[in-house]
Amino acid sequence: MIACDVVQMRVPHGTRMDTLHTIDDLVPWHGCTFVPTMGALHAGHCALIRQGVSSGHPVVVSIFVNPSQFAPHEDFNSYPRPLEADIAAAQAAGAAAVFVPTMETIYPTDDPPVTPPLPSVATAPGLEDQWRPDFFAGVCQVVARLFDLVQPSHAVFGEKDWQQLQVLTAIVQADTSRFPLQIISGETVRDADGLALSSRNAYLRGDQRHRALALHRALQIAQSVPDVQEAQQAMLAELAAAALNVHYAVIRDAATLETPMDPHGPRRALIAGSVDSIRLIDNGPV
Repeated sequence: MIACDVVQMRVPHGTRMDTLHTIDDLVPWHGCTFVPTMGALHAGHCALIRQGVSSGHPVVVSIFVNPSQFAPHEDFNSYPRPLEADIAAAQAAGAAAVFVPTMETIYPTDDPPVTPPLPSVATAPGLEDQWRPDFFAGVCQVVARLFDLVQPSHAVFGEKDWQQLQVLTAIVQADTSRFPLQIISGETVRDADGLALSSRNAYLRGDQRHRALALHRALQIAQSVPDVQEAQQAMLAELAAAALNVHYAVIRDAATLETPMDPHGPRRALIAGSVDSIRLIDNGPV
């Protein structure tokens, strides 16, 4: 884990960071800026927390590994859970409180949380929605529940999960009475070699990290090739040369994630693939 710089701010209960566990604990923090995470915090999370601090509201960070967004064959049981280190990192980045709920708090058996309808950007593009068909239903379920409990005025999400960012933005915009908050996006944070920070990077061993750098190289290639079809083919060739199992390497409309129609509109290159069994994603503007 990468340590975060200490940031000073005013918080409701003094300068000590609070650790929250119950719904009642959250009441004094309504109106905060919220940074939801699954823990295993790295410098990318810390940048989101610092960005939240700049909003002028106390920052609450949640740490909850959400089972509903993992498929049966994925790494829910082995997903890293370094809680003490995560709390320390959140505090160093300027968080005012950390919310560590139990499973029953998030998914009470007597009152299941209401999952908002999935927008088309969660079901139509054929990207994460195709390769992880249960993912966005799980993400939207848990984030909606967290919004209901925390009642933030702002919420910060990273651009590395670009489709997720568009999905959650669409959900908030579709139901502002339930979610009266503003989504703030944070730029992707990268290591010096260009690899986008991810909790799953810790799984990379030996030459796997070197191979994983092909994702960033492919994005750089896409940014230098004006023609969409040529750029997509060039991305695929770069990823294949590194022996990645490619799930997609495409250029899409930045908001809808559909095939871009306006040649002058904002576009995004999006990549997902596996280095052996380690699945990684990346994206960037083109």
